[in-house]
Amino acid sequence: MKKLLLIYTLLIGSFMLYVYNVHFKETPPNPWETGGLQGEITETYVMVTFQAGMDFWKNTLKGFEDAAQLLNVSIEYRGATQYDVNEQITVLEQVIAKNPAGIAITAINPTDLTDTINKAVDAGIPVVLFDAGAEGSKASALISTDNYKAGAKAAHKMAELLQEKGEVAVVTNPNQLNHQERTAGFIDTISTDYQSMKLVTVEDGMGDRLAAREATNVILNNHPELEGIFVTEANGGIGVGEALRLSQRIGDLKVISFDTDKGTLDMIEEGLIDATIAQGAWNMGYWSLNFLFHLQHDLTQQQVNDIPGIAPLPTFVDTGVTIVTKENVQYYYAH
Repeated sequence: MKKLLLIYTLLIGSFMLYVYNVHFKETPPNPWETGGLQGEITETYVMVTFQAGMDFWKNTLKGFEDAAQLLNVSIEYRGATQYDVNEQITVLEQVIAKNPAGIAITAINPTDLTDTINKAVDAGIPVVLFDAGAEGSKASALISTDNYKAGAKAAHKMAELLQEKGEVAVVTNPNQLNHQERTAGFIDTISTDYQSMKLVTVEDGMGDRLAAREATNVILNNHPELEGIFVTEANGGIGVGEALRLSQRIGDLKVISFDTDKGTLDMIEEGLIDATIAQGAWNMGYWSLNFLFHLQHDLTQQQVNDIPGIAPLPTFVDTGVTIVTKENVQYYYAH
């Protein structure tokens, strides 16, 4: 009888200990529940650009860095030094060889980087594109300006500046997808909405200040009645402004540029550039890293699907634009 009582006592004690461990004993907190999404500092995500010295990349990189700090991961920045597709391919190949946790890349050419991007994805490295896309690539998403709409917005602003009449031209980078889209949006809007305006030429500025200056001189010589120029990137905008200054035609033409580097903002204050299209550069970097982190940790699906409870990763995110003029230019200088 005593032996049976001892067994019962041991069983009851074991059960009470189990209940205590399950219901009352404090368990270690889940770090993702207490501190939000957190990775490991050993995780390294890489941003890849071209023309590494451009001011625009500073803002995208700042967004990338801010997201990394929140997620407790590491980042690197790699950029081709020149406007050279082969150099960017080489940089991307070097990054892939290091097998990072993810790659955010802006494509200098809409097709030439596709095979190398696909190589990264096939190797199991998450890839997202920002600012400029790569047609046919396996990258999970494009985080960028809706460039066609941005070009259309520039056309409406140009029409406002010219009172909806006069000859206009475009200086662009014809081999880069985002510039193709900006140019198309501008041209289509002028032709459909403003019948008293005429596009007379589209010139290649090569993403270079000096090349854009020379292209502007050619335009001015060939089209003496020209009244406005839309430039689809910042270096070209500076080149156009310099051409007008050197030809002593400040104020004669209306110029709309792209982005908010200091040189562009200074030219707006000087009156060489009338307006510029400001992109959500910080957003591009910030959301690129967040997307890569979610892909790396299998927190989302790449494609839209019918699995309940799974939120698909958007394949395109429009980071928006605003128009900067002399009236609001002071708010866009770095503080």
